[in-house]
Amino acid sequence: MRSFLTGLLVLLLVVAMQASILPLYLEPAFSPDLLLLLMVYLALRAPTRLSLPAAYGLGLLKDCLSGIYLGLNGLSFLVVYLLLKSVAERLYVQSCLLFVLTVAAATVGAIVMNGLLLLLFSQGTGLFATLLPLIVPQLLVNAFVASLVAAVPDCTPPRPAS
Repeated sequence: MRSFLTGLLVLLLVVAMQASILPLYLEPAFSPDLLLLLMVYLALRAPTRLSLPAAYGLGLLKDCLSGIYLGLNGLSFLVVYLLLKSVAERLYVQSCLLFVLTVAAATVGAIVMNGLLLLLFSQGTGLFATLLPLIVPQLLVNAFVASLVAAVPDCTPPRPAS
């Protein structure tokens, strides 16, 4: 019960920061994707039965907060989560550097997946022209925030071996 309340508090804090606090002070290109960061943390540390629905739910929550197509980020988060989970068994998930690199890879993967889904299901033109300049700033900002999160002492127990 205590871990559930802690997770709910972290989720509310992340949503409040991403939806209302950070947009006031940062340009959209330089605003970190805290929900993606939380999804990567869950993919590396939490069991699948909890983190799989949470990854999809975090993507849907991001869609609701951003106002774009509902399900776009949900599917992108789910695909990135499944790719991370497939290699997470072979990684040393306690490594701070590996966490930062994984967040960077997940950022690029989510942006590319969003671009591909928009290309398939949207009638708009010039989608990649708007997404390509966002990759580098988003990658750097997410990696920086991931390094700050990785510097915080770990207060969660390691995930059980499956």
